[in-house]
Amino acid sequence: MTTHAEELAVDVRGLRKRYGDVTAVDGVDLGIRRGEVFGLLGPNGAGKSTTVEILQGNRARDGGEVTVLGADPATGTRAWRSRIGIVWQDESAPAELTVRETVRHFARYYPRPRDPEEVVALVGLEARADSRVKALSGGQRRRLDVALGVIGGPELLLLDEPTTGFDPAARRRFWDLIRKLAGEGTTILLTTHYLEEAETLADRLAVVARGRVVAEGEPAALRERFGTGATVEWTEADGTPRSEHTETPTRTVAGLALRFDGEIPGLTVTRPTLEDVYLRLTGQETAR
Repeated sequence: MTTHAEELAVDVRGLRKRYGDVTAVDGVDLGIRRGEVFGLLGPNGAGKSTTVEILQGNRARDGGEVTVLGADPATGTRAWRSRIGIVWQDESAPAELTVRETVRHFARYYPRPRDPEEVVALVGLEARADSRVKALSGGQRRRLDVALGVIGGPELLLLDEPTTGFDPAARRRFWDLIRKLAGEGTTILLTTHYLEEAETLADRLAVVARGRVVAEGEPAALRERFGTGATVEWTEADGTPRSEHTETPTRTVAGLALRFDGEIPGLTVTRPTLEDVYLRLTGQETAR
């Protein structure tokens, strides 16, 4: 029988990390199931990157219990590290090598790497396989970074702000790539500032503020739980636009329908978005 612990790729309890007088991570709890895409959201300085570094075994923690793929990252072996892929914000490959040469080179670091040609195709760089890295566009370099993150056939892929600087078309192509990897069964932890990206890709989300998890759940559930009311907008008979924020939008619309005796001019009902919820949870609601 599979235990709850065995179902989790990442199990974090009471994680803490300080830098001098600054508390970066202040008692974070996380449970990431095997095979899911998990989004970690929060403003700059919330502790996201520090948490990812600790999960990878790249940074020591000050307190708490952490298990990643069944092991403590603080004592993870080389074999354990080979089961984890990571893509940092500022990662870059050797500029003078070609895409194919770079992927083949990194494949040698792993005991059971994926086929380099298959990985180049997976990230959509077949047409640039013989191009030097320095000749790639920003979006193509980011795809190469992902190729290097998955060449080892990782069970867990850590993506730290992977689409920063992408144009909208490149971002959507990257989303297709992440969906493909998730479909293959890779567990993915994604940190991002883009709320649409998180809502599109993540099975579940955690919102971090001031080093703590302030909310966790499926995107739709977070909107339902922390989104308050709806805004009803309409146009009066004299052309004056009106709006009302209400906890009972259906009742408001029904009342308007009676008053207008049928169709309500310019009617819209807008419910809180994930961005609205995120700003509220992180204390940035008034900064919009």
